[in-house]
Amino acid sequence: MFSKVLIANRGEIAVRVIRACREQGVATVAVYSDVDHNALHVRLADEAYALGGQTAAESYLNTDAILDVIERSGADAVHPGYGFFSENADFARAITERGVTFIGPPPEAIEVMGDKISARLAAERVGVHSVPGTTGFITDPDEVRAFGAEHGWPVAVKAAYGGGGRGMKVVADEAGVDEAIESARRESLAYFGRDELYVEHYLTAPRHIEVQVLADSHGNAVYLGGRDCSAQRRHQKLIEEAPAPGLSDEVRAAMGEAAVKVAKGCGYTNAGTVEFLYEPGGAGGEGDGEFFYLEMNTRLQVEHPVTEMVTGLDLVEQQLRMAAGEPLAFGQDDVEIRGHAIEVRINAEDPAGGAFLPSPGRITTLRVSDGFGVRFDTGFGAGDEVSQFYDNLIGKLVVWGADRDTAIRRMLRALGELEIRGVATTVPANVAILEHPDFAAVAHSTRWVEETLDLGDVWSDSGSPADPDPDADPDTPTVRRDMSVEVDGRRFDVSLWVPDPAAVAAAGRPRRASAGRSAAGGAGGAGNGQVAVPMQGTIVKVLVEVGDTVEAGDVVCVLEAMKMENNVAADVGGTVTEVRVSVGDSVGSGDVVVVIG
Repeated sequence: MFSKVLIANRGEIAVRVIRACREQGVATVAVYSDVDHNALHVRLADEAYALGGQTAAESYLNTDAILDVIERSGADAVHPGYGFFSENADFARAITERGVTFIGPPPEAIEVMGDKISARLAAERVGVHSVPGTTGFITDPDEVRAFGAEHGWPVAVKAAYGGGGRGMKVVADEAGVDEAIESARRESLAYFGRDELYVEHYLTAPRHIEVQVLADSHGNAVYLGGRDCSAQRRHQKLIEEAPAPGLSDEVRAAMGEAAVKVAKGCGYTNAGTVEFLYEPGGAGGEGDGEFFYLEMNTRLQVEHPVTEMVTGLDLVEQQLRMAAGEPLAFGQDDVEIRGHAIEVRINAEDPAGGAFLPSPGRITTLRVSDGFGVRFDTGFGAGDEVSQFYDNLIGKLVVWGADRDTAIRRMLRALGELEIRGVATTVPANVAILEHPDFAAVAHSTRWVEETLDLGDVWSDSGSPADPDPDADPDTPTVRRDMSVEVDGRRFDVSLWVPDPAAVAAAGRPRRASAGRSAAGGAGGAGNGQVAVPMQGTIVKVLVEVGDTVEAGDVVCVLEAMKMENNVAADVGGTVTEVRVSVGDSVGSGDVVVVIG
């Protein structure tokens, strides 16, 4: 086993890895941006080092800075978590060339599976068939139009080196091709550091099923059952469950065997996930359907806890052991699925009647659920800031039940106990999904949340103006102060004796605007022509100029917040009299960006 593991990530996954390492007697090293200098993963790690910068590109995607910390800390292994460098072959190779273990697959397997096009070809070579798609990168919008004309609309333009719904845009017809490509490139570059794209046919109502695989360096590989991740918005998952319900034993086995074939076919080792799209067959969806290979994620998935709950296996422990060269201690016949597990992602977003608006800010209250079969994975505590610069996942609430109905009831109970204040969250949308008869009947698909589920009256109240001031100093006015300091880029916890800050606190500070129930384009007042942004973020595109004529609902600019692009629309028709922002500008919730006369 390793002596010291550096976690090249942040948030709840960094916390998850730190805890698993500690249970194995392995020391941990955290890295952090300026924004995350006092984050939970930093507080929990044995050592922590500054990367500098605020954005992902300046910090967690800064290869040189991370390699420098590896050298300075003496770490003998690196766990990449998910996102950022977790599926970057160049990063894995840069680590292994220094004699440090990358806790993940070999760089060669990442290259094959990290490039979604070569991954499709690799699956085909072992007899696992994919959704129809291109086998080369998109270089011209006309290629997408030609593909749509041949295979039918809609099509999906997707990041070739991405995953998790980032950098994916669905195109309904040829008119939307150019904008979809432009937007997908921006998101892919911001989240994965690369902007190559490909296109595939977009199935109209499939279920999203994925299979967890483990493969050691001794030729052993097993699958750990399937997960259903069909409850999605913006092609990103909201609720996941294991085992995937409504499948016959024959389909489950066929998917699992196909997943192992794909893994072995590319020389894969460590933990990975093979994803499929499944279309139920027969009249009314009865009977066995057809499944298509979608992609392989060469990393630990966000939703791995549901597999842990039904198998009793710690997947991060398994990752550590396999990376250390140990063989799997069990075979396929030893894998037993017990009961049912459900995970809901608690994101800092206001469901906002279906708009799902990012809601960065400070968490003023965090009281987690408890009880039999309940688990909460998070990277935050009360008083911590959810930054606009990173993914908006606050935590994952996971429950286990003896069967699916029990798990649903337990999850609803646990969601009722969970209290998060200061930022809006997706909890109300999660409740709406779990309470819907379509979900109970497994009649939902990947497009069900956006096309069928009625979220018109679903809003978050966690960002209420009645909450405590998120800018208020959470410390009491005592003489002693415990804080963190950096010495030569390494973080240390220290205690200082300082003057009583009562006089400073008495001066007061203005409150920030609450996220409230503002929809894009309406934060400045409904129908008054003062087009305001509904959340903090960065302007990535401006579509109007002074003198342009617009109609109500026309997009005037595009705002990126928490790695998601959001269209900001005109609230009235008229002539643009002012444009107050440019590409690259940072804006706050409620800022007026365009004025219409």
